[in-house]
Amino acid sequence: MSLDAESSPPSSSSTSRDWFFPSHSFIHSSPYKTPKHPRRFSTNPRLSQPPPLPQKTPSFRSVSSSSSSSFRENNYPGTRRRANLNRRTEKPPKHEEDDAISSRTLDVSGQKMASIEKSAGSSGQRVKVRWHMAIAIAIVITALTSLVHKNFYLHNQVNELQNQISKLNAGLQACNLLDSIDLNNYTSEESDQLPSKALKNLALIVSVTLLSIPILICKYIGYVSRSRSPDNISEEVSLNKQLAYRVDVFLSVHPYAKPLALLVATQLLICLGGLALFGVTDDGLADCLWLSWTYVADSGNHANSEGIGPRLVSVSISFGGMLIFAMMLGLVSDSISEKLDSLRKGRSEVVEQNHTLILGWSDKLGSLLNQLAIANESLGGGMVVVMAERDKEEMELDIAKMEFDFKGTAVICRSGSPLILADLKKVSVSKARVIIVLAVDGNADQSDARALRTVLSLTGVKEGLRGHIVVELSDLDNEVLVKLVGGVLVETVVAHDVIGRLMIQCARQPGLAQIWEDILGFENCEFYIKRWPKLDGMPFEDVLISFPDAIPCGVKVASCGGKIILNPDDSYILQEGDEILVIAEDDDSYAPAALPTVWRGNLPRDFIVPKSEEKILFCGWRRDMEDMIMVLDAFLAPGSELWMFNEVPENEREKKLLDGGLDFNRLENISLVNREGNAVIRRHLESLPLESFNSILILADESVEDSAIQADSRSLATLLLIRDIQAKRLPYRESKVTQVHRGSFSQGSWIGEMQQASVKSVIISEILDPRTKNLLSMSKISDYVLSNELVSMALAMVAEDRQINDVLEELFAEEGNELHIRQADVYLRDSEELSFFEVLLRARQRREIVIGYRLFNAERAVINPPSKSERRRWSLKDVFMVIAEKE
Repeated sequence: MSLDAESSPPSSSSTSRDWFFPSHSFIHSSPYKTPKHPRRFSTNPRLSQPPPLPQKTPSFRSVSSSSSSSFRENNYPGTRRRANLNRRTEKPPKHEEDDAISSRTLDVSGQKMASIEKSAGSSGQRVKVRWHMAIAIAIVITALTSLVHKNFYLHNQVNELQNQISKLNAGLQACNLLDSIDLNNYTSEESDQLPSKALKNLALIVSVTLLSIPILICKYIGYVSRSRSPDNISEEVSLNKQLAYRVDVFLSVHPYAKPLALLVATQLLICLGGLALFGVTDDGLADCLWLSWTYVADSGNHANSEGIGPRLVSVSISFGGMLIFAMMLGLVSDSISEKLDSLRKGRSEVVEQNHTLILGWSDKLGSLLNQLAIANESLGGGMVVVMAERDKEEMELDIAKMEFDFKGTAVICRSGSPLILADLKKVSVSKARVIIVLAVDGNADQSDARALRTVLSLTGVKEGLRGHIVVELSDLDNEVLVKLVGGVLVETVVAHDVIGRLMIQCARQPGLAQIWEDILGFENCEFYIKRWPKLDGMPFEDVLISFPDAIPCGVKVASCGGKIILNPDDSYILQEGDEILVIAEDDDSYAPAALPTVWRGNLPRDFIVPKSEEKILFCGWRRDMEDMIMVLDAFLAPGSELWMFNEVPENEREKKLLDGGLDFNRLENISLVNREGNAVIRRHLESLPLESFNSILILADESVEDSAIQADSRSLATLLLIRDIQAKRLPYRESKVTQVHRGSFSQGSWIGEMQQASVKSVIISEILDPRTKNLLSMSKISDYVLSNELVSMALAMVAEDRQINDVLEELFAEEGNELHIRQADVYLRDSEELSFFEVLLRARQRREIVIGYRLFNAERAVINPPSKSERRRWSLKDVFMVIAEKE
């Protein structure tokens, strides 16, 4: 009997080979009829012993028939084959029958769908037809996939059976017998493979079904959405939109939703790909899952796949892996970009303690940072955090352009609003040593309203504030409200009113602006308060000469709740707990020493500063004009005149002054003269008697105060025009002028003529930009008040020590003590030799405290001079700076 009749497949190329064994008599040449029910390998105990050779044929036939029974039943049912290999039964293969069946199924489905479409008359029936069509297509795809897989699998099985038969034939030729043990093992292996084949088929079906589920769900959602009536659509949201909304909410609310979704998608791809590989290959499930992961991780690993089925699955997994990798790359790129963008825009949190926090941005920020850097120089530098509603890169660029050395102080910028608690928490507001709130450039009421809201936000911090709050206000009337909201934590600096009063003081006492710059700034000497227990029980007169490197100015009285008394009586005895207010170079640069021997002497005469009528001109309009008028009325002698020259119509000025709180009936010493005109037009200025004014104040006009450069340009133009008109009107070329150090300019030049004109008339210019002061200081044709810089200095001093604010408020107030410039003949005689301590004690006879002096040939004053016990010869042209009660 021919072995090929039992095992050779119809499509095999074995027609050129004859499977026979000529040396064995048990091989028959007659054709073998395929049984209807193939037997499996027998496990009869009688086969345990090898039977005689002639009786082995049925067993071998049984093995062959059982090995190929499934193949014959599927591909060639009910056929017979001869031993002659040249004859072959012509029969279409199984897959062609399956294709015919599938085509017939599609035709039936198509006919059924056509009949449904014809019978359907409404849109709902058409939706049902589409739904049935989708189900039919999914079923057909599943059936075709199963058939293709089965075809591939049967082809591989035929190849494996051929290889096994070859090995068995070789074994039979070598041994002429079959070992029962090998036969049992072979039978057990085949019995194990049968359930594994079913498992692989099940795995492939499960994977295809799971892939079809999303399509079915989408079709179902679309079917439900379309099946709703048009009336309900206007009232209810479609299921598609609801599902999309839920997904959007999930991705937006949960911060780790996107990485989690990517992880789930990766795991599903690996699991489904592993199941599919398990169904089309002979590998185990664990190996297929690992192979699926390698395809996802590296799309080039599928190049080693063999066979159509494994290649299709591997390409699909690799394609899904590329999509997942692209999504992961996009997610990582977005996360990195978002983090870098957050760092670039200043959204990250500041982790600092005991730092200085500045909220807001204005023209005063540069001077404020400079003063804070100087104050922190003795500590090796500090940390300053600036938060404003600006881009971080712009703030850092503007700070980098500032022309000063930070002296080890680091400046960190953050973008945010001081009105938002989350932004305040981002800059560690609860751990800051001091918080400075800058006024916003623009309308005064809006700026103060914003400052008030900022204070409310600061007081609402749950963690509490460690430091105090320094608030810059634009209007004095809003100070009470801010202090009411902030309580004991708030210190206010009313910049606009302070500058207005300072300009009036400087107009009456030329050179006073430079004294204030030296006292307020940290570059020279400033105010410090400290307790010295060894001075307890000492009268204040002795305390004045106890510090060789400082000048005592007042006492912080412990019994009065810490109230600071400037310029106390000489008889005041220091009590336990009292602190001394001094002017010194630094807080660690002074200490009390033994009392020196000082000769007091007597004053040359009872000097009384006479008051005479004055004529003062205001060029420009400020929003606190009514306050300046009231202060000036208190200082000037009766019969004085105040000329106001600006572009505000005369009929509107009285209304503005009345709205500001000015009572014209309370003006006792001055009378108002109004003139309307533009201060930068020469013909308008020539209409004024500029040569007759004692003092001229060039104010930063309200219309241009928002721009420091524009305001300073206007002030400089007005100054030059006034000086040129004065120089041409006054006969200074022929008159003998007091020799004053004027630099390198000759008297014949135009600047020299303006300098001669400045001897009789004092002009005070309000300067906003610190860079403009270099032009005025070089020309020496006018004094100036650097308003923004002085305010920054005051803010820095109050930020470093909030107690200093009480001192500054008294010095700028209408009542109490203030700075004065006294001529030397008030305290001494011409060419008299005295030490600074002796001049200090003489000034105490007038209840004044001398803090410095300026020699007649010097450009700057000396505050807190060294070598106070050293005698020197003084001139009556010298002047002294004193703290005295207002006159």
